[in-house]
Amino acid sequence: MTSAAGPGRRSARERLLETADRLFYYEGIHAVGIDRILEESGVAKGSLYYNFSGKDDLVREFLLRQHDRWVTAIDARAAQESDPHARILAVFEALGEIFADPGYAGCVFHHTGVVQPGSTEELGIRKFRAWLHELFTVPVQQGGYRNPERLVNQLVQLYDGANLAAQSGAGPSAAEDARATAEVLLAASA
Repeated sequence: MTSAAGPGRRSARERLLETADRLFYYEGIHAVGIDRILEESGVAKGSLYYNFSGKDDLVREFLLRQHDRWVTAIDARAAQESDPHARILAVFEALGEIFADPGYAGCVFHHTGVVQPGSTEELGIRKFRAWLHELFTVPVQQGGYRNPERLVNQLVQLYDGANLAAQSGAGPSAAEDARATAEVLLAASA
């Protein structure tokens, strides 16, 4: 059994989450087994089940944490802009900052892999995708753009493409290119 967290010592829960964050993000949810997480975190199996009901619960927490990180980074940048047009472009500027991080290995919601309907992964992806559509829907509606539903779908596709391009080696320039394309889309829809 692991010892309780004391001053300077991370709790078993924190160590499990940090290890799961790293392994799931860089190697994939399905590629990493619970035994590896236990081994690398230095946490006993009993502590895992004290903190989580199993791997699905740990995956759920991982996806929530990833969701919160992306939302925080993007919303913080977009919130700096009051104009709907500028707010939409700020999303792509935030992506450029995310892509420039040396630890960036793609959006976990894009590279989770094939998921079973109703699985923890599918629910996490659905939540993220709902947020992503809302991220663009609000400023598109406030900006009074023509064909708002189509424009939102185009901006989401641009976002997705930028993520995949950055993950494939384009880096921050993928966000710059997506931002430039968003400018053209916004001008055409004004």
